Amino acid sequence: MSIYKPVIGLEVHVELNTKSKMFCSCSADYFGKAPNTHTCPVCLGLPGALPYANKEAIRKCIQIGLALNCTISEDSLFERKNYFYPDLAKGFQISQLRWPLCVGGEIEVESDFGEKSLIRINRVHQEEDTGKLSHLGGVTLIDFNRSGVPLVEIVTEPDFTDSSQIRDYAKKLQQIFRYLGVSNADMEKGDMRLEANVSVREVKSEEGRGTDFELPNYRVELKNINSFRFIVAAVEFEIKRQINALEAGEKLHQETRGWDEDKKETYLQRSKEEANDYRYFPEPDLPGIKNQELRIKEIQDGLPELPSARIKKYIDQYGISKTTAETLVADESLAELFDGAVKLGLEENVPVKEVANYLVNSPTLASHLKGGKLNISPDEIVQAVKEKKSGKIEDEGELEKIAQEVISENEKSVNDYKSGKESAIMALVGGVMRKTSGKANAIRVKQILERLLL
Repeated sequence: MSIYKPVIGLEVHVELNTKSKMFCSCSADYFGKAPNTHTCPVCLGLPGALPYANKEAIRKCIQIGLALNCTISEDSLFERKNYFYPDLAKGFQISQLRWPLCVGGEIEVESDFGEKSLIRINRVHQEEDTGKLSHLGGVTLIDFNRSGVPLVEIVTEPDFTDSSQIRDYAKKLQQIFRYLGVSNADMEKGDMRLEANVSVREVKSEEGRGTDFELPNYRVELKNINSFRFIVAAVEFEIKRQINALEAGEKLHQETRGWDEDKKETYLQRSKEEANDYRYFPEPDLPGIKNQELRIKEIQDGLPELPSARIKKYIDQYGISKTTAETLVADESLAELFDGAVKLGLEENVPVKEVANYLVNSPTLASHLKGGKLNISPDEIVQAVKEKKSGKIEDEGELEKIAQEVISENEKSVNDYKSGKESAIMALVGGVMRKTSGKANAIRVKQILERLLL
């Protein structure tokens, strides 16, 4: 029986959070807005309309490239990618192929089996997004609000051999985008979209993975997938489908396929075009981009501490586990809270590991999440850790349960408080403190009671 190995490359598209679009002054904040209200002659492709490049978008593209260890091109050029589709008003997309902004990077990924691999980045380039099609019954509607929004494409070499590597890679990219502040990378809103190029090759034995093998003469592109779970499922299905086809003696061809989540299978969309089918040529209405060394250094120096560096620091300096470090770093606001609490904790002899464990394991932390941000200070974290060490009751759920008991047992104090006598709440606080033998935090108890008595 033949042995087949997957050969997978990934293309990730991320919308940048600039105020205006890539080549005009229309607002790029289009999500949820009335259709076709953020448009102008440029993004509608009207005759005579001339584009001009968004400097901030180019800067953010370079930030992404630097974060992925790319070389920034000294000279870069926009090109026209010609194809005809209803969501492309101009009949071409302004993109980059031969002269991208960033080339030759790499990022480390880890599979579910713990195997670490370097994924080579072919290029990171700047382009514009297209409009959005909505298929309603037998009618297709077009909204051009998204047309022209700055879009960065990150293209890898075909270095993935396992779907779990793809998941890890995509999640790491999302983290990087958010740490850099270049995009919300919200996949449900389409800020970040995934495409995989999948093929399989026959090998004669269990040879080691390498990058010098001959690539298959076809590839199947899985298009516009907006979920980590979906991309893993689509790739795994496509690998099995292709192996079964080859085993049956079929010849596989270049094509584009979509993912049907209901049927859990890929489906044919169209035969895949090659680059020469798009008739790329330099965009005549936009000048070339000159990237000076001094400007690149300024952008490099302005980069924040990235997730991978932060994880390494937490493990090496603080001695916390890899799993704990990754959990803390997964959300930048949580990592910032940890850093602040560590700084205060060191001044008060509170062990770093106890701060980390509290943040990762405390069930009360969820109650401080408001609007996606943590509504708690580093000082409160340090105090909670100290109380926990001293036997204090700090679990929010437990305190709320006791507070409810005290409220039900003290109707007069409750009525007095609700009628405007604010000092009456202290009788309730005293009731909670008696029930907990003084092991509760009185300030926190008061806050809980105020919330319950609203």
